[in-house]
Amino acid sequence: MDKNSKIYVAGHRGLVGSAIIKNLHFKGYSNIMTRTHSELDLTSQQAVADFFLAEKPEYVFLAAAKVGGIVANNTYRGEFIYENVMIQNNIIHQSFLNGVKKLMFLGSTCIYPKNAPQPMPEHCLLTDTLEYTNEPYAIAKIAGIKMCESYNLQYGTNYISVMPTNLYGPNDNFDLEKSHVLPAMIRKIHLAKLLSENNTQAVLDDLKMDDIETALGYLKGFGVSGERVEIWGSGKPMREFLWSEDMADACVFLMENRDFKDTFSTTNEIRNTHINIGTGIDISIHDLAHLIREIVGFSGELYFNVDKPDGTMKKLTNVSKLHALGWKHTVELKSGIEMIYNWYKEVH
Repeated sequence: MDKNSKIYVAGHRGLVGSAIIKNLHFKGYSNIMTRTHSELDLTSQQAVADFFLAEKPEYVFLAAAKVGGIVANNTYRGEFIYENVMIQNNIIHQSFLNGVKKLMFLGSTCIYPKNAPQPMPEHCLLTDTLEYTNEPYAIAKIAGIKMCESYNLQYGTNYISVMPTNLYGPNDNFDLEKSHVLPAMIRKIHLAKLLSENNTQAVLDDLKMDDIETALGYLKGFGVSGERVEIWGSGKPMREFLWSEDMADACVFLMENRDFKDTFSTTNEIRNTHINIGTGIDISIHDLAHLIREIVGFSGELYFNVDKPDGTMKKLTNVSKLHALGWKHTVELKSGIEMIYNWYKEVH
């Protein structure tokens, strides 16, 4: 990519897209295109076709997606598969029709089987059953990987698929119902701390409510009080977390320095060309919750509700392929949580 190349970042307001744009600006790229959902409905085949025909981007980062945590994935199953398949089909196909030089498709490590070997290597894709709670989302992302791979093989395009592990960072979703585990924990424990300090105004400001009794009732539904915070599951599952700005740096590095041909080592049955992006280091949900409690400064109880689902017990990425391609993470978990907690307090 040249510094003045026309780059389209789909999903620029999200955790992933905003981090990629920040990294591109930092590295001197100035010709970056974005569209909000109200300006461009990515699930509309005609709207996306018109956009690509008019704007002719040279490079595309496909970071737009419908995302959420275990509750959202399990509740909105139809929406998750439909919207994600539509978004990626439209963007990948229009990139092909309009001669995009290079595209990066971003997925998730939930594509791997529930009982995948640990750490999870790229070649274990499609070798066993998926985790049920996020199966629709995972199937959509697998379809995106295979679409990029298939277009590369049939049409000679240069599309790279990357599968980041669990991300956290600026512009994350902190919605108590729909967010991922780390931002949800931060917000719940932060609100519990405010309640323990009788800082009712700060609680109301955070929740955008006017009545403290209504707020208390609302938070009770999420297991949050001034005395304790409920955490779903046993706390035993292990999870890996990557600072979103590290992820963005990996994405831009790969777009600048690597091509599809660098993602496989055989000319026979080319598959599993996607690249894991992660740290290769994990932590139990129990230890994560206690680390967040320490950073936030909450002295109450953490209650692990074993009647709630754990999800997959271990999800650690094998990042040897990424390291071989020349990139390694720089932000460790404790300092990352400190940074995102400070960001949350400033923004909220």
